[in-house]
Amino acid sequence: MTPIGASNLIDLLRGRAADTPDRTVFTFLRDGVTPAETVTFAELDRRARETAAWLQPRFPPGARVLLLYPPGIEFVVAFLGCVYAGLIAVPAYPPRGRDIDPRIRAMAADAQAAAALTTSDLLPRLSAMTRDDGGFAGVRWGTSDEMAGPGAAWRHPRPAADTPAHLQYTSGSTATPKGVIVTHGNLLRNLQDMDLGWRHEADSVIVSWLPHFHDMGLVYGVLEPIFAGVTCYLMPPVSFMQKPLRWLQAISTFKATHSAAPNFAYDLCVRKIKPDDRVAMDLSRWAVAVNGAEPIRAETLNRFAAAFGAAGFRDTAFCPGYGLAEATLKVTATPRGRGAVCLTVDGAALDRGHVAAVRPGEPGARTLVSCGMTAIDTDVVIVDPEARRRCDADAVGEVWVAGSVVAAGYWNRPAETADTFGARLVDADRGPFLRTGDLGFLSGGELYIAGRLKDLIIIRGQNHYPQDIEQTVESLGSPLRSHGCAAFSVDVDGEERLIIAQEVEREARGADLPDLAGRIRQAVAEAHEVHVYDVVILRAGALPRTSSGKIRRQACRLTYTEGILLGRSAD
Repeated sequence: MTPIGASNLIDLLRGRAADTPDRTVFTFLRDGVTPAETVTFAELDRRARETAAWLQPRFPPGARVLLLYPPGIEFVVAFLGCVYAGLIAVPAYPPRGRDIDPRIRAMAADAQAAAALTTSDLLPRLSAMTRDDGGFAGVRWGTSDEMAGPGAAWRHPRPAADTPAHLQYTSGSTATPKGVIVTHGNLLRNLQDMDLGWRHEADSVIVSWLPHFHDMGLVYGVLEPIFAGVTCYLMPPVSFMQKPLRWLQAISTFKATHSAAPNFAYDLCVRKIKPDDRVAMDLSRWAVAVNGAEPIRAETLNRFAAAFGAAGFRDTAFCPGYGLAEATLKVTATPRGRGAVCLTVDGAALDRGHVAAVRPGEPGARTLVSCGMTAIDTDVVIVDPEARRRCDADAVGEVWVAGSVVAAGYWNRPAETADTFGARLVDADRGPFLRTGDLGFLSGGELYIAGRLKDLIIIRGQNHYPQDIEQTVESLGSPLRSHGCAAFSVDVDGEERLIIAQEVEREARGADLPDLAGRIRQAVAEAHEVHVYDVVILRAGALPRTSSGKIRRQACRLTYTEGILLGRSAD
């Protein structure tokens, strides 16, 4: 639980530094294996004060500060230094190429950033990149080395619960990314929600490879260890992507009890980690395996549990959940120790917006994974998005959320804030609600997600959820790449048509593309009774993705209609 009297992030960390000053809070694994740097609660508090003491005389309260850091403890210090200074942190990532990423430029301009912080190693390259860039006009640069020093001049800004702590920029699809205003109160309440459900204890250990600029990586990987007073091992996302074994090895080596990842990561471990490596590790202490940030598949959970049972992994460790940046992070999640709960429904009825339970294995049956519930005041309702009335208990509708975890809105976007955060039911005096844009239903008090409202494919009056079609395509196996499929619809002569974009493995360059396209068409027709208008075969990694690895279907649609989604197969 939070230290007594902690009403903001500053008091939270200062309380931890007073109570357990010598406890290590973060250890950074440079290559995913080797400890490169550690920091205790007391050291983290000191370094945050030093950073804040440098920032406060240079920038007014509430100024936005762009953070362009590679993975590591320097980012954590810079983020907390902004918070300690009464400034608003804007987590981002350093450019990977020779030019500044357009999304980073858009973030800097939208936030009207007054400063940009980075490492001394990266500053020369970033300065050269942005010297003549109008998006960075007036931005003052600073480095971690420059800010290190006496923190005696630091002044506690004493932020209130509704004071913004950071802007969490959404990944965006075709539009400029939007900055979600996350307050101190939002964060403390969400951290409490996760702590209550997943029960961090005195000897708990967290391992996280999630990007620090993403909501799950920041809130759970960086802030939850401080809230819960536990140790966390951080590793670069690329170390996991290059070799998934490193994630589970870290859990085994450091006896981790808690770790979170999107669904694709669990699938990747099953595919890439060899049986001999599986039995050589010990996952018996892993008590909370959070699965979120993208559609959760029962098949993934079953495959992972079967593959790593010999290493001591228990399927009761699975904690599927649902959340979004606009709700800080978590909306609902499965509590510790219960394991995943699944519900099998009639797929055809679900496509019509009706929930009808059936037995597993029945023709057309579809198994959905529960995203659990909340442990605090979060209110979840299922709403007809057009009528703005609550749906019947057996109906699919848009997920609306209210409560203390709902963020304050979008930075400098009053109209979009009102539309997304200000929804009200027409038949009840309740609200305002956050419109999530996700489709789902409640069963037994638990939330099930059926798809995205804006991604819903409607062909000849029939609803099709893209993730179901994508799963059918991916089930065809090699050389089609797992988690490399995007299903979306486009308008052709006034009629919605289904498009499939599918990546193939790198070693499949000589594959018969027309044959692959034919197999995809046949599988989709048989499983979903819908004709595929076009199939696009792409090289591995070609599909647009968010920072957390989710495929951006809206961006796929745009690039397809503009004729720049390359790799179209022969019809």
